[in-house]
Amino acid sequence: MLARAWGIGRSLAIYHGIPWRHRQLVRFYREFLRPGDLAFDIGAHVGNRVRAWRKLGATVVAVEPQPDCLRVLRLLFGRDTGVTIVPGAVGARPGRAQLGISTATPTVSSMSRDWMQSVSADQGFAGVRWDRTIEVTVVTFDDLIAQYGRPAFCKIDVEGFEEDVLAGLSRPVAALSFECLPAAYDAALDVLAMVNRLGESAGGYRFNYSPVETMRFVSDHWLDTAELVRLLAARRPLGRSGDVYARLVQPD
Repeated sequence: MLARAWGIGRSLAIYHGIPWRHRQLVRFYREFLRPGDLAFDIGAHVGNRVRAWRKLGATVVAVEPQPDCLRVLRLLFGRDTGVTIVPGAVGARPGRAQLGISTATPTVSSMSRDWMQSVSADQGFAGVRWDRTIEVTVVTFDDLIAQYGRPAFCKIDVEGFEEDVLAGLSRPVAALSFECLPAAYDAALDVLAMVNRLGESAGGYRFNYSPVETMRFVSDHWLDTAELVRLLAARRPLGRSGDVYARLVQPD
């Protein structure tokens, strides 16, 4: 119980306890969201993006499988009619699946055993332990769209389960982001390839990159795939995670 309180308390302090960070998030996401837009937060954690997107006037669907994080989301947004909280995960097909929880560091809880094994060898994950497993409900990205509509922006932060999330999406969305970890660099390239395939029918995606929680783009212009891959390869030795942002060249 103490470890659980420490883990969720640490997340709240990091993601909600720094006032300037919230303002930075709001400024950053103005590029993607306007009042009345719909946004999906897949892997919402404790809802710092949800909070910023609501400030921008967007309607939010927040998907989160971790029970402790769900309690926080319901406490913060349970009475907000502009936020729908979906307990569970997004995957390639509907059903049930196992979630490995890191009690002390819930930000790295994951549905992917391969990812957990891969990053465990990295020094940055030396102290991480996935100490319990729970079963969660899984829906597909297409299921979410069928129920709530097509989002203007989607954040995917699911610790190695990104390919499964995208496997359940049949048509591209206007803009999205996904995490890129140096310890799982090859997996990030696989996700990038999936995003490109999704975008082929709609004019293709262009990309940018934001180092972890900086809320700024590295490039002053949007990149094609080859340019992004070169950028990610150059930054890989720095050992810092970040997020790849993709937006359609010709959104609907």
